[in-house]
Amino acid sequence: MGDKASTHPGAAGRATAADHPASVRNVVLVGHSGSGKTTLVEALALTAGAVNRAGRVEDGGTVSDYDEIEHRQNRSVQLSLVPLEWDGIKINVLDTPGYADFVGELRAGLRAADAALFVVSASDGVDGSTRMVWEECAAVGMPRAIVITHLESARADFEGMTQVCAEAFGGDDPDAVLPLYLPLHGPQGPDGHAPVTGLVGLLSQKLFDYSSGERKESEPGEDQLPQMDEARNRLIEGIISESEDETLMDRYLGGEQIDFTTLVEDLERAVARGVFFPVLAAAPAAEGARQGIGTVELLELVTGGFPTPFEHPTPGVTTIDGKTREIKACDIDGPLVAEVVKTSSDPYVGRVSLVRVFSGTLRPDETVHVSGHGLADRGHEDHDVDERVGALSTPFGKSQRPVTHAIAGDLVCVAKLGRAETGDTLSAKDDPLLMEPWEMPDPLLPLAIQAHSKADEDKLSQGLSRLVAEDPTMRLEQNQDTHQVVLWCLGEAHADVALERLRSRYGVQVDVVPHMVSLRETFAGRSAGRGRHVKQSGGHGQYAICEIEVEPLPGGSGIEFVDKVVGGAVPRQFIPSVEKGVRAQAARGIAAGHPLIDVRVTLLDGKAHSVDSSDAAFQTAGALALREAAADAKIHLLEPVAEVSVLVGDDYVGAVMSDLSGRRGRVLGTEQTTGNRTVIRAEVPEIEIGRYAVDLRSLSHGTARFNRAYARHEPMPPQIAERIREEARDAS
Repeated sequence: MGDKASTHPGAAGRATAADHPASVRNVVLVGHSGSGKTTLVEALALTAGAVNRAGRVEDGGTVSDYDEIEHRQNRSVQLSLVPLEWDGIKINVLDTPGYADFVGELRAGLRAADAALFVVSASDGVDGSTRMVWEECAAVGMPRAIVITHLESARADFEGMTQVCAEAFGGDDPDAVLPLYLPLHGPQGPDGHAPVTGLVGLLSQKLFDYSSGERKESEPGEDQLPQMDEARNRLIEGIISESEDETLMDRYLGGEQIDFTTLVEDLERAVARGVFFPVLAAAPAAEGARQGIGTVELLELVTGGFPTPFEHPTPGVTTIDGKTREIKACDIDGPLVAEVVKTSSDPYVGRVSLVRVFSGTLRPDETVHVSGHGLADRGHEDHDVDERVGALSTPFGKSQRPVTHAIAGDLVCVAKLGRAETGDTLSAKDDPLLMEPWEMPDPLLPLAIQAHSKADEDKLSQGLSRLVAEDPTMRLEQNQDTHQVVLWCLGEAHADVALERLRSRYGVQVDVVPHMVSLRETFAGRSAGRGRHVKQSGGHGQYAICEIEVEPLPGGSGIEFVDKVVGGAVPRQFIPSVEKGVRAQAARGIAAGHPLIDVRVTLLDGKAHSVDSSDAAFQTAGALALREAAADAKIHLLEPVAEVSVLVGDDYVGAVMSDLSGRRGRVLGTEQTTGNRTVIRAEVPEIEIGRYAVDLRSLSHGTARFNRAYARHEPMPPQIAERIREEARDAS
């Protein structure tokens, strides 16, 4: 880092297994869709000598772990790992999807990494979701740097975009976001565009020319030095203001020339501490070139300025019974603590787990303990089992190279962990441990599905269980009220990928059907009913008569049954039968087929026969009595209401509140929060927010997020209730 000129011949290439945590760097690439992350990864791999100019790995694989879905959608939909080696350092590059629907893959990448490289397009800028990820990284002190891509674009404005980044990411200290290099432009073309041919190193005051396809160093001309001075002076002040040597700024302001080596060392420390965020530049290599513009500088930054795994505290660890366990950071001889950060299915080797080792050393063929967090509410199977580790390998695209071990701080692919899911902890079988989970967004877009055919129905359950094992941001619901199978997703693209994976990976074809919410019914007022079940057709007859009164109760009361029979009109042994019949009918519904709730049913009178009365007869009579009472009463259709909390930028507060009102929502209040954002709290009928995850993203240009929780059921407006009743009658 710091304008080093060497390209490290013979020291670059594709990494296998690391032997010491100090020789590992784990970096995650963050940026919106189309910012150029995957292209940058390919350029870094090309420069590091891991691939040839055609973009192929030496053993014939491909650079990125594309699957057919990514080709069809023309965007990344999953986390991929590309290990490189530079100057004797193994760099695990984690490429994340930029589209908001796949934020779960991004969160997994952040968990596995020790530093983040934010990729910003010189022509497109910084979007709201990227700003929010920056704030997440800032909250945990993760070191960050910024690389501006697409410098080859005619609309590229490096200086302007650097200023945008300083405003977006600098917070109260924009001088903590400064460029280390400036683009070097070639002659203007006929269209007036001057292509970027290299970089100017502000600290070293050297020119790095990539126009030949290889990085070549030269001295700047006298006419170039003045235009570098302002940017260089500002950079030096920014670096030394974060220096741990408090005398450095006074010496610099006093006119002392600070030694180049001192500046580089202070820069590297400030970056590793997460208090200074250098801006770099990158552009793809020209046809036939081996090195893309800025790739050497990026690799130097990662190896010299980004922290080692030693500097990444181990997330909280407990024993299986919840007792806190202190784990030394990155101790290769310590107890095994590793985490599954991604799960995928390979058609040849089965389930493959991408694992970050935080402590100890993982070896193939050993038996480990697999601990999950029991995400039963998301359709995930509880598991706490011992499993034998299969082969270990380091990935590079679709090819894998076997490795003999994976030490603390490294990332590795593990085969044949049949029960392990994303987010699970791997530990020694005789010392089982559990890591605290990382935060995952709640999936809030429902996708109701049904098997396309009988053959698909037989495979659906297994396909869905595998799908949610791979993706903890997906929730599987078997709704007992609507009898629907619902996949809760993060957005439409997330849903499309789920359907495609069901079809292509697991051979299950499904049909998407309208999602139904769980409606309820209740009595609007007091009513009475008489149930008469009398039959005599030879042999043993049936005889039961009961009279009931029904009255509404406050919300949340359920069904209350009261016995007020006097004189033995209904024998004591049959009173529970009447209650059973009433409750069974209430569960089936009385008007539109939705469960009846919040009523008191009082048994007042009845008749029995000494021979023909029975438990079954009084159950039937109880059900008939409730139906008769409903026929003479006004019945309210109740809809579920959700309490919604929306975090949105101040610029969109008015639009969001207006939209909520249009959904029959009641705004309960607003609260100002950090970053010029507001929390809006409202109650909204669930039937109105089925697609809110999609609509809110569009309304706020991707800058808002929300959560929801069930509040209660309440009466539905008469006109909407009547429409639903008509639909129910038509369906029957």
